[in-house]
Amino acid sequence: MAKSNAARIARPEAERPVKTKAQPAPPELDRLIHERVRLAIVSALAVRDSLTFNELKGLLKTSDGNLSVHARKLEDAEYVTCAKSFEGRVPKTEYRLTAQGRRALERYLDHMEALIHATRGR
Repeated sequence: MAKSNAARIARPEAERPVKTKAQPAPPELDRLIHERVRLAIVSALAVRDSLTFNELKGLLKTSDGNLSVHARKLEDAEYVTCAKSFEGRVPKTEYRLTAQGRRALERYLDHMEALIHATRGR
């Protein structure tokens, strides 16, 4: 049997459902860039036109394998480009940040900045 309107109106305040204003979902954190080595790679490339594999390796103080794996993930996502060439007989691998990679880094930094402001605002 359905409750009457009087019964619904007479409910005590504590029993009434609380209506909250829906908050927009926070933008998703770019997990690809969030990883420390990949963030370091895109950050370094954001301030330089290009960096070689050896320059990045020295800057980040990481191993060949570690840098190679992370750079490949960024390349697969089209955040960086990789150009391989030779200087004499020595192979040279050069990385550049793409426009898409720069936009992803900007979105990531905006997201982190918003989190910092929200945390400090409490």
